[in-house]
Amino acid sequence: MDFMLEEELFDLMEFCLKSPDSPEAGEKKGRITEIGRELFDDGGADALVNFFFALKNRLVEETGKNPDVFRPLWNGLTEEWKY
Repeated sequence: MDFMLEEELFDLMEFCLKSPDSPEAGEKKGRITEIGRELFDDGGADALVNFFFALKNRLVEETGKNPDVFRPLWNGLTEEWKY
């Protein structure tokens, strides 16, 4: 499951980074938030940190774009995640 969620998150973030003004971007950001909730429910704040770290490294390497703008989408899931 983790691999599938990682791939989905990568695709969603990559799309939003490449097409931030797309009408689909809002829906995709909503799904990023939902996945964060699933990750948190399954593994707590550590899961959020680990997933984001892996995704950030991969996105920066493969696209040259930094996904830090998506960190606030997971705010409110836990007091440990504040961006």
